[in-house]
Amino acid sequence: MPKTFAGFSPKALMFLRQLAKNNSRDWFQPRKQQFVELLQQPMLELIELILADLRSFAVDHVLEPKRAMLRIYRDVRFSKDKSPYKTNIAAMFPRAGLGKTTGAGYYLGISPEGVEIAGGVYMPGPPELAALRQASAADPETFRQMLASKPLVKLMGECQGEMMTRVPKAFEPDHPGADLLRRKQFFYFLTLKPEAATSPGLDKTITKCFRQMAPVIDYLNEILLRSARGMEGEEARPKRPKPMF
Repeated sequence: MPKTFAGFSPKALMFLRQLAKNNSRDWFQPRKQQFVELLQQPMLELIELILADLRSFAVDHVLEPKRAMLRIYRDVRFSKDKSPYKTNIAAMFPRAGLGKTTGAGYYLGISPEGVEIAGGVYMPGPPELAALRQASAADPETFRQMLASKPLVKLMGECQGEMMTRVPKAFEPDHPGADLLRRKQFFYFLTLKPEAATSPGLDKTITKCFRQMAPVIDYLNEILLRSARGMEGEEARPKRPKPMF
């Protein structure tokens, strides 16, 4: 295993461009071995190097490389677009003990448009979103300071995500944490130029971003883990019988 990633071949990005123009099984199947050699194998190598770094600051996000890499095949069951293949190659590093998309995790994607690096909570379910809102309502200043860390914002930009137009009904409209309570997502997202994918040391560039996001990722996950444990406790606790009269 090399100490740093050598970069994807320019042919890898060319393959993804061609796939975007010829997104069909008839085109992909005869070229599947090219996909393996140009994209799948180098991506697994990149993931292994990233995992080696994650062990030093995000050990709960370490998993088998093949489990981190996302499939090239699209789920078209509920999509109007029936194109069978994704036109990027990507990986996710979720937090053990939390959902793959409902917990706070790390993400990277490689495409002809650029290298995408992200982290945070992208698709919280109702229980997860409720837990994050309760935490931000209880201590909005700490929550806000975590999200607005100057080194993090300088590297990754402001915290992103969809927001409600109004504060949820459970809270006062003028709540001091109103800006946080309106959030439906909490994530950071950075896109590097396409040439970053073919440059040596891409793994170090990615883990530099992951390391900077780690305090926020840990903070969000601690909230979600406490909530999950509390819910498990509630479920395990025997319910009182309802009074008959």
